[in-house]
Amino acid sequence: MSEYNIGAKIKELRRAKKMTLQDVANETGFSTALISQIENNNVSPPIATLSKIAHFFDVKIGHFFTENEEECPFEVIRRDERTIIPKVVSQDGTNHGYFYESLSIRKKNTKMDPFLLTLNENATNTDTYSHNGEEFLFVMKGTAELLLDSQRIILNEGDSIYFDATLKHRLLSPGGEEVKVMAVVMR
Repeated sequence: MSEYNIGAKIKELRRAKKMTLQDVANETGFSTALISQIENNNVSPPIATLSKIAHFFDVKIGHFFTENEEECPFEVIRRDERTIIPKVVSQDGTNHGYFYESLSIRKKNTKMDPFLLTLNENATNTDTYSHNGEEFLFVMKGTAELLLDSQRIILNEGDSIYFDATLKHRLLSPGGEEVKVMAVVMR
């Protein structure tokens, strides 16, 4: 498992554009406090938040997980090479009940970002998020609950869903049982 300094990469992108925290907050819709907490690695951003930030800076989400930008026509990520983003915590300190692993970190100029989500506890915060693009979810283990706009959709092992990511959404583990989901976020 590798640890990547996501916050420093966001700060580097912001400074390269000569922008303030307030500038980024105005453009992304997040608070300056949240951007600052992410940049200082006090908060692990949810995928939706990271996706919005990546879209704003015109980079793929994988940019935040890679150290090497060499181009290759394919990419193999071994199980022990996955980048794990530890428990996602919101700005107010509540636990989102999941962590995620990036399944592609080196391939440049892609149109999708695949992740393995592990939901393993009841979330204390059920706020929904949205971002540009589309999203595909495939439940590999357990039962997940997807909050999608005003609907609650139960997804069992083997089920999948494809949706417009501009819809407010949030994936939960009903009862706090472990759920494994492959998520693909597309620009």
